[in-house]
Amino acid sequence: MVNSRLQVAPEVAEALANGRPVVALESTIVAHGMPYPENLETAHMLEQTIRDGGAIPATIAVINGKLQIGCDEAMLRALATEEGVLKVSRRDLPMALASGKTGATTVSATLIGADLAGIRVFVTGGIGGVHRGVAETWDVSADIPELGRARVAVVSAGAKSILDIPKTLEALETAGVTVLGYGTDTFPAFFVPSSGLPVPYRVDSPKEVADAMAAKWSLGLGGGILVGNPIPEELAADAVTVHNATEAALESAKSHGIGGKDLTPFLLKSISHATGGDSLAANRALVAHNATVGAAIALAFSQVD
Repeated sequence: MVNSRLQVAPEVAEALANGRPVVALESTIVAHGMPYPENLETAHMLEQTIRDGGAIPATIAVINGKLQIGCDEAMLRALATEEGVLKVSRRDLPMALASGKTGATTVSATLIGADLAGIRVFVTGGIGGVHRGVAETWDVSADIPELGRARVAVVSAGAKSILDIPKTLEALETAGVTVLGYGTDTFPAFFVPSSGLPVPYRVDSPKEVADAMAAKWSLGLGGGILVGNPIPEELAADAVTVHNATEAALESAKSHGIGGKDLTPFLLKSISHATGGDSLAANRALVAHNATVGAAIALAFSQVD
């Protein structure tokens, strides 16, 4: 697809043209998800993990008025170190592109870029969803409707633990998102392997996911597939500690009037501080695990007849 606002890195363009597997990565994890230098180290680690799995990484961001599909080292470093990097969701894309400022794409904006470029697998940490207290705040992440639109399989450790996970699963169903548990019968809960809630379908191999992707899109059905990939038990944070830290962070956010797109970064930072960095370590571990699985799915999908 030719689009003047889409800038595809040469390596990514060549891979797509030749039917090689490509895996999209968001850039908010670099700009807003972790402190420097852990954020840049994590970006390098994720890209290398995807390469080791036989796929080409494509970190998506807003650079110089373009939706950049595949970032070079200078771009990654700018996202990791510059002050004032925009946090870009679907809502923010028009102004971010028009301003020419550097922007880090959230799950929803990354999904848009991946779908436009023809990348069918995207790896992230955890998706956004329905926030707790939604009856008062109406705070529902743009990730949900975008997952219902974009033809992309998203590999994540479920939904962020700060969310109302039962309502998030209901919203995903309403949006028509196919939810799979990768090697699990329960939906993952980000820092911990299980929310205790059942997934509609379990899969145990990359090929099963690839076959589901092909089946869905062969019917002309829009929308994505969410692959819930639990963090390995030995890498997970302590569930009770995370729960207590989350409750305290939510109370603090409420008392300080923090909401909207500032809420998730505030909560994750607060939880990391309260857990002595254990949640940050778990965050890095789970997204690396997702990258391994995502590369395998992209490779399997490239081989589907």
